[in-house]
Amino acid sequence: MKNLTIIGLVLLALSILLFYLTANNFTVNDLGMPHIMGILGGIGIGLIIGGMVGYVSKGSAIKEEQRRKEFAQLQKEKEELEIQTAELARREQELQNQNYNQRQNPQI
Repeated sequence: MKNLTIIGLVLLALSILLFYLTANNFTVNDLGMPHIMGILGGIGIGLIIGGMVGYVSKGSAIKEEQRRKEFAQLQKEKEELEIQTAELARREQELQNQNYNQRQNPQI
């Protein structure tokens, strides 16, 4: 959005410069309906383009936030699975130890 603002200011300055270079002896009294229509048309086009860019950037930001949430959820699920895997491995080891002890001491 900062880049769009800078580009807009540069284009505005360029249009003012070109207007003063091409308009000889222009005064405020010479300001007529075609000038006002041109100004309003430029504002309208700027608002339309700004709205479209804002809509696209907002959509991109929402998608990016959704990806981050999904990634965080996947990481959380991965940690839970790792904990479950470690617990299962520990239980399996305990069962193997019990089976080994029973083989060593069948009197128990």
